[in-house]
Parts: sequence; structure tokens; C-alpha cells
Amino acid sequence: MLDERKTAILRAVVQEYIATGQPVGSAHIAQMAGVSVSSATVRNDMSMLEQEGYLVQPHTSAGRIPTDKGYRFFVDTLVTTAQAERVTSEQVGSFFHHSTGRVEELLQKTSGLLTNMTNYAALVVGPAADVATVRSVQIVRLSLHMGTVVVVLSSGVVQSEAIDLDDQLSDAQVAAASAHLNAATYGHVFNQVHLAPSGDAKVDALCSSALSLLVPHQSDANVIVGGAAAMAQAFDAVDVVRSVLQTLEQQYVVVSLVRDVLDRGLSVAIGSEHGVEPLAACSVVVAQVMADGEKLGTVGVLGPTRMNYPQALATVEAVSTQLGRRLADGNYGAVSNG
Repeated sequence: MLDERKTAILRAVVQEYIATGQPVGSAHIAQMAGVSVSSATVRNDMSMLEQEGYLVQPHTSAGRIPTDKGYRFFVDTLVTTAQAERVTSEQVGSFFHHSTGRVEELLQKTSGLLTNMTNYAALVVGPAADVATVRSVQIVRLSLHMGTVVVVLSSGVVQSEAIDLDDQLSDAQVAAASAHLNAATYGHVFNQVHLAPSGDAKVDALCSSALSLLVPHQSDANVIVGGAAAMAQAFDAVDVVRSVLQTLEQQYVVVSLVRDVLDRGLSVAIGSEHGVEPLAACSVVVAQVMADGEKLGTVGVLGPTRMNYPQALATVEAVSTQLGRRLADGNYGAVSNG
């Protein structure tokens, strides 16, 4: 554990490097508020911090920059100001108060909000059917041989799938199947549904067919990655920019990254901590979106390891809270996944 003086010096180096992107020298740190020692003492402590892996000197006679370990210490000892959190919360709250539209539109707008407030890539993983419960299911006959199955989930997402109908099915049997399926699925996720016999073999067959169309989509997630242009400006090396942007285009990588970070109980993964090699120069800040006790998705930002962690953490936390409240209120339109 670092003593109070080294902690103050390390925090000052991290804050200065985040602000400027330039290696930080001891003389500059000695002049900063909260560091009341000589530049020689600062230089000695910075050397020790380098030996302990918190700082690195990129060039001879240059100042020092934080390592992933240095950023981790900074994040773990971070104390945000109440005023900064209040301002962020008010700005995010105002956005959601005035934001209208369907769930898909709301998630797109949320992505834009995250990027605008942080200047980093926004990661929005919308609700998947395997964590959202069924609000209603309806089988609608469109013609003698064709129908559609419409499902409304607790997340507000609406799925619709075309279904073939036996021309021997009466309208009454279609209606009975719709009612039976609705009763069996209400309040459950797809993989928890158990279809009991209805007493009519044709009704049961239609219910089974309808459910089989919906189950394959239970792990579908609406993934939105915004702010690619902002990320392109965050790095000097062209090869790093190319690697980061190519990786962000792969939705399964983004979903796996977010889930892995959360599964490990983290809200911040710095550099190599997240294990995605093409994003080793990046950090990710994430938070789950909760509504009425259900996990309905994740929001986060991805930026260079030299990111403004206090701002990113405050923004992601405020957005996840407000988005969860909005989804819980149910004050939105529907979006089709079918």
C-alpha cells in the first residue's frame, strides 16, 4: 500500500496525464496543489513509483506516464465530488425526461448521450429475451395458411414471427391456442415455459410450433456501438485505431467483453485486464441497467486507458440508473425484432 505522499503524487501524475497526454515531470508535480514537497522529493518518489510498476518513463530524460497498475490504483481510490455527480445526474435526467420514441430509438439516443458526454465509444447492450419475461403472446391469423406470433417482453421489445397454419384449424382453435400460449408464458423467460396439454391436439401443436419459433431468439441482444469517430481521435498510432475500430465492429466480442467484466464483479477494466488483446490500449467502464429487479441490459463507454475515469464513471452510473427507471416506467413504444 502506498503512503499518503506517494498516493498524492501518483494521483497528480494520473490527473495531469489524463488532461494533457504528455509525460509528466517532477518539477510540474511539485507545483501542484496537494503536493507540498520539493521537486527533488517528488522525483525520488516518482522513481520509486516506477520501480513498483505504477509509472513508466517512455523516453530517457522524459517525464513519466501511468501504467495500467497506476490507473487501477487511481480508480480504486477515486473519490468523486458530490457537485460533479449532481451536475451529471441532472444532465442525464433532463435527457431522459425529454426523450421519446420506441425502445430501439431510446437505446440509440442513449448511445449518443454517452458519446457526447464522454467523447468515448458508447457500448449499449439492450435487453435479451433470456433475461426479459413475457408480458403477452398472441397468435394472429393473417390468411387460411399463414399467421404471425407476436410477443411483448417486459423490456418493451416486441418480437413477431411468421407461422404456417393448418387450413383445418378453425379461427376458434387459433384463438384458443393464443390464449393457452399466453397463459403458459406470462411472467416467464422463454426457456422456463412449460406447455401443459390443452385437451385439443391441434391447439397444442400450434402452441408448440409458435414457441419453437421464439425460443431461438432468447439470447438475442440489441448491441449498439456508437462514437467510433471519437475513438479514432483518441489514439496517435494508426494501427491502434484500426485494431480498435475493427474489434468494435464485432458485436459478439463487445457482448462477451461486457459480460465478462460484469461477471468478474468489475465496473472498470483497464488495459489488459479485460483480456481482449486488440483493445489492450483501452479501458471500459460499464454498469448494468436494472428495472424492477430485472437485468435488462448494460451501458458503458470504451476509451483509451488515459480516459477521464471520474467523468466516465459518473456518466455511466447516471445513465444506467435513468435508463432503468425509464424502462421500468414502461413509457415507450414497441420495437420489433422479428
